[in-house]
Amino acid sequence: MARLSYMRIKYLFFSWLVVFVGSWIVYVQYSTYTELCRGHDCKKSICDKYKKGIIDGSACEGLCTKETLYFSKCLSTKPSHQMYLGIWGNLQGIIKCQMEETAHLDFGAELEPRREIIPFDKPTKGTTVQKFKEMVYSLFKAKLGDQGNLPELVGLILSVADGNKDGHVSLPEAKSAWALLQLNEFLLMVILQDKEHTPKLLGFCGDLYMMERVQYTSLYGISIPWIIEWFIPSGLRRSMDQWFTPSWPRKAKIAIGLLEFVEDIFHGPYGNFLMCDMSAKNLGYNDKYDLKMVDMRKIVPEMNVKQLIKDRHCESDLDCIFGTDCRTLCDQNRKKCTGDIIQPNLAKVCQLLKDYLLRGVPSEIREELEKQLYSCIALRVTAEQMEMEHSLILNSLKTLLWKKISHTTDS
Repeated sequence: MARLSYMRIKYLFFSWLVVFVGSWIVYVQYSTYTELCRGHDCKKSICDKYKKGIIDGSACEGLCTKETLYFSKCLSTKPSHQMYLGIWGNLQGIIKCQMEETAHLDFGAELEPRREIIPFDKPTKGTTVQKFKEMVYSLFKAKLGDQGNLPELVGLILSVADGNKDGHVSLPEAKSAWALLQLNEFLLMVILQDKEHTPKLLGFCGDLYMMERVQYTSLYGISIPWIIEWFIPSGLRRSMDQWFTPSWPRKAKIAIGLLEFVEDIFHGPYGNFLMCDMSAKNLGYNDKYDLKMVDMRKIVPEMNVKQLIKDRHCESDLDCIFGTDCRTLCDQNRKKCTGDIIQPNLAKVCQLLKDYLLRGVPSEIREELEKQLYSCIALRVTAEQMEMEHSLILNSLKTLLWKKISHTTDS
């Protein structure tokens, strides 16, 4: 009888524990979802401004009046950056919307200046198209440097800003364009709109924009519930990431695409851009295994990075990191960060690709591939003839990979 009572108490205790833990998980998940997924607030804020005539853009009518563009699955990872699967007629894309933020730059987290709650204060009423062109030119000069082809880029922006394609940029369209130009990803989508590895801009309204959807949204890895991930050692997690990857020829094709993207942003027509977060989750690919960028918010004009990190107070080199992967040195005499970036994009890309490509690599090229990857990782911006060495290493890697896969059906 005593044993029966003990078993009953034990059963009740564990039943209560399961209910308590389950309720807690449901509560945490619900709280997290409601904080992260604020698509209704985002749409309301944008459409209120559109209906008041403050903003306009190619996606405004579909989003706010015809309702042919709507938010589907929530993909947000931060409350301030709302991200959703978007459906627009027969198009599928990714909708990104900026929510309320404070006006400061957090070097440890974001790489874009945070903005006030109302970001549509410029240009002001009465601003002529010529004056708006001058505003855009000055912004580009500050971000990209004084380059001779900036007027061409200004013209490209005005063409994109003309959402209804009537040959005229209205004040509401100009306000939308100005807000979007503060975002690195939007600027890159415009600059690289003809490049294979950049997702296409499908439409915008205010600072909300919709871009091409990428089918596979991480270079490698597997998604598992966060509650399980707590109990998995980091070493095992890295191994699991490598297990769940495409076949080696397909990985090589994806890697070639990433190397081509590095070429696109390395001293391109509008200067050099730095990849300041080399996370595999920022890179994706389509069903043909062509690399497509998933998130370009942390690809920043080099001049911008230098301005923001130079002369920051430091005690060690660890204080001179922008994002997670753009690093300079700490001048110990001045206790200030220098403005010289240590690693070029190519070295960071090779570090990311090392384990990815060496796992399952055909034995006949393993030694040569490993040698080239380590030479690539050792590349430094300060090296003599860096640009020549950069070009040689990049082309050698592409050639080695392509020669091995060009005859395979996977390529």
